[in-house]
Amino acid sequence: MSRGKSLLAIIELGGYPNLLPLYQKLGFEVELVTSQRKARVALKKKQPQVVVAEYNYQTDFRDRSSNLETLTAVLQRYPEVKLLVFYPLQHQAFFEKFTQQHQVWKAIPFPITEEAVAAALSSIEPAA
Repeated sequence: MSRGKSLLAIIELGGYPNLLPLYQKLGFEVELVTSQRKARVALKKKQPQVVVAEYNYQTDFRDRSSNLETLTAVLQRYPEVKLLVFYPLQHQAFFEKFTQQHQVWKAIPFPITEEAVAAALSSIEPAA
């Protein structure tokens, strides 16, 4: 029996359309959180098929360059979970360096459109 499709959306800064209706239209059961800490808690309870997160480059971190290093460390325990990242074009060079060290399934640069997100997520099949 198929369990359907599941998605964890992490919205920290936003700056793009409300994608919840799109996720639901594409058949995803969606959990929405507003911080990386809440995302880690959610991942301990249930592993979605897809995590959608924003890449936020920050120079004030002592031991990392963005908000996603800790998330990708957690996702290493769940290699079947796909990570879709939204990133600002002005930080593309930093994001590319990030992707050399961390697994990212797909990435979409700002401005984020429903069409780009739908195209990325259209290949996800329901869980077995």
